[in-house]
Amino acid sequence: MNFHAPRYSNPPSPRKQSALLNLIKGRPVLAIFEFTLMCNSACGYCNLPLNQKRYELSRAEIKRIFTDLYRSGIRHIFIQGGEPLVRKDLPDVLEDLAALGFALTLVTNGTRFTSELVARLAKLPVSISVSLDTLNRERYQRIRGRDQLPQVLAGLELLKDFPNPKHLTCIVSEQNRHDVKEVAGFARARGFTPIIGAYHWDVLAYGKADAELIYERETVAAVFKDLLTSNAVPRGYVRNYAKDNLRWLEGKKLNACDAGKYSIAIDASGKVSACLAMPQAGNLRQQNLDQILRSLDRTAIKDCSDQSSCNILCSRVVGSKLRHPLANYPGKPSV
Repeated sequence: MNFHAPRYSNPPSPRKQSALLNLIKGRPVLAIFEFTLMCNSACGYCNLPLNQKRYELSRAEIKRIFTDLYRSGIRHIFIQGGEPLVRKDLPDVLEDLAALGFALTLVTNGTRFTSELVARLAKLPVSISVSLDTLNRERYQRIRGRDQLPQVLAGLELLKDFPNPKHLTCIVSEQNRHDVKEVAGFARARGFTPIIGAYHWDVLAYGKADAELIYERETVAAVFKDLLTSNAVPRGYVRNYAKDNLRWLEGKKLNACDAGKYSIAIDASGKVSACLAMPQAGNLRQQNLDQILRSLDRTAIKDCSDQSSCNILCSRVVGSKLRHPLANYPGKPSV
């Protein structure tokens, strides 16, 4: 979620202007990287092919591929999974990517932080987003499929003095809709920015329909109205995102999404799609980004966007920031 310039030394020199050119030309500047499809949770809303021992890019392959992506103008990476912390080489890979010049966001369930890992991450241009849907242990287990809330809370305590931006992401479902304001307050009291999004299901290939999580749109729209009225979420991008969630829940038209334009999704084996919900169009182990971008089904992307069928955070973050530049001005406090 941090879109400020990377602070790591010695980024590669070729085509430093290409990120700006990408924004002008409508080319990707953000990669959503499913670093691993191994996971130690079993979330009700996830339909990824987890824990099937599929091929995953090695550290060397990741470095080679993302060196090319940097030269293509991509500057920001969301590192997620699965659960990225289950891969033992995660810190090494993050250091490689930071050395290339990327700004990084680590998206995690927060169950595997150690003091050593946090200290290592603090030296990198990486922001952290921890998923936390409720502070109720029973409901946490029902949503996430594992009794891991104590581990998450311990991890958040280790992040107390983390120097870079840190976020708590809460996905609103029928199970936790009464807990959302409490989670937002918990986040802000501990220096985290709360990011609140609505559970999606059956949107193309994205989101598993879980009977215990499915809600009536009116009830969850009321949650977002309350959040916005009470100023539980801070001004800036995250507040605009909450407003867009409310618009989506009310069936109103959303602005065009970023899928295949400002952002792409890359799975653990190097396969690329316009977003997490859409079919894969090529593999970066065999093709370069330009070849894959030419293979994307632009008609399908536009049809999906025109229908405002989802408000997935990663496929709308760049365009939202471009539409509201002053809301995220570096000198303006986020909370």
